[in-house]
Amino acid sequence: MIEFIHLVKKFGDLVAVNDITLTVPRGEFFVMLGPNAAGKTTTLKILTGLMKPTAGRARVSGFDTQAESLEARRRLAYVPDFPFLYDKLTAWEFFRFIGQLFGIADAQIEKNAEELITRFHLAEFARLPLESLSHGTRQRVAIVSALLHNPEVLVIDEPTVGLDPQHARIMKDMFKERCRAGMTLLMSTHELSVAEETADRIGIMHGGKLIAVGSRDELRKLSGMSGPLEEVFLALTKNGK
Repeated sequence: MIEFIHLVKKFGDLVAVNDITLTVPRGEFFVMLGPNAAGKTTTLKILTGLMKPTAGRARVSGFDTQAESLEARRRLAYVPDFPFLYDKLTAWEFFRFIGQLFGIADAQIEKNAEELITRFHLAEFARLPLESLSHGTRQRVAIVSALLHNPEVLVIDEPTVGLDPQHARIMKDMFKERCRAGMTLLMSTHELSVAEETADRIGIMHGGKLIAVGSRDELRKLSGMSGPLEEVFLALTKNGK
């Protein structure tokens, strides 16, 4: 469902993404970890079609994100670390707008939105202008809008930013349910606890390279550490394996 094939992105002399090759199958919850400036967000932006690679390719559901961008985007949802929302719209108006962009019938938009609004405790905010909402509430709106069209692939960058523990738990449970139903998820985060709790596999980026990929146990074996994921992460990024 997600493919990176010898992906490279350069900004002048800076190599932000350095020859990444990775396949994420249908239904997998894949979490990408890495220190600041490791290349995580750049990789996600290339996958979503917001940035062109210098070399290599990225695919969503078999469609090249550059050569077949519309087909790829129809199957994709993306929530960046700081989502852009239309502040003068209410949450309901924003959901209708997003649903219509994906060609969903109005009745289905209403049904999907109602279920997600209830799940994410947004009913009391749904008729308010987005500009009046707190950062955490806006984050919930962005997540609901991404799930509205039942995407085949969800790409999300730092999803817990601004969320309180209750809604972070709701989000994680929802993502795991969707993955069990066949959605593929690629998440970038600094929250090691989120990765340890949710991921089927974890990829660790360092200096633009994907230096390790595997389950938690596989990464422990690779790093030579038997403790929590924090120890594994620090060992791998320190040594730059």
